[in-house]
Amino acid sequence: MMRVAIIGASGRMGKNLITAVNDAAGCVVGAAIVKTGSSLVGTDAGEIAGVGKLNVAMVDSLAACVNDFDVLIDFTTPALTIENAQFCAANQKAIVVGTTGLTEDEKAALDECSNQTQVVFAPNMSVGVNLTLKLLATAAKILGDEYDVEIVEAHHRHKVDSPSGTAIKMGEVVADALGRDLKECAVYGREGQIGPRTQKEIGFETIRAGDVVGDHSVWFATEGERIEIVHKASSRMTFAKGAVRAAEWLKGKSAGMYDMQDVLDLK
Repeated sequence: MMRVAIIGASGRMGKNLITAVNDAAGCVVGAAIVKTGSSLVGTDAGEIAGVGKLNVAMVDSLAACVNDFDVLIDFTTPALTIENAQFCAANQKAIVVGTTGLTEDEKAALDECSNQTQVVFAPNMSVGVNLTLKLLATAAKILGDEYDVEIVEAHHRHKVDSPSGTAIKMGEVVADALGRDLKECAVYGREGQIGPRTQKEIGFETIRAGDVVGDHSVWFATEGERIEIVHKASSRMTFAKGAVRAAEWLKGKSAGMYDMQDVLDLK
């Protein structure tokens, strides 16, 4: 059994992760971490998540539970994620990262950690989204440069990064299939007298409203037809289940950087 630690255990995603780990056949909740000084320190993680008593008391640091877990699942913030990954690397603990909005420097730091331990890093842990990425690559290769590509994403009002990490990953997959560099062809939003779109640009549009969990739509459009590949998430549990699947998959793996395409054998 993989002993899983959940950081941010009292938040919406943290509670879903505790539930998903508790429901998984190959995992157990080994540790639950909350903010330093939280009034929840010492309370039972299962009771906070609504799954019943697990006899796992919440702590406020990774150091306090270093002997209680094999793999950490992290959906926190970029800077904190890097600190946590460095802790895991130093202590030979695996880590599954679902945090979005990492800078190139932070991604490089995470990659460095993978020299010492197993890391699964993906902007979206959903099985459905990762299947969608496979479909997007296939569609882009077949349709080619004659089709305009637009990516529309919507999330809840509290999401702080834009476009979403999933939308950017979708753009990267399409650009790679078309032999383009997303950094050179991406257009983020449009306003004013911008003129007609260029043939090879990939457009991004962002919506932030209400409690939308996560919607992504990729358009391939040309004269006379449009193809849309769409994924809609209605519950954070889909991300939690994917992350737990990644944690289970890491058992016995060598140190290195992996993603959900590896976990799902889609490469």
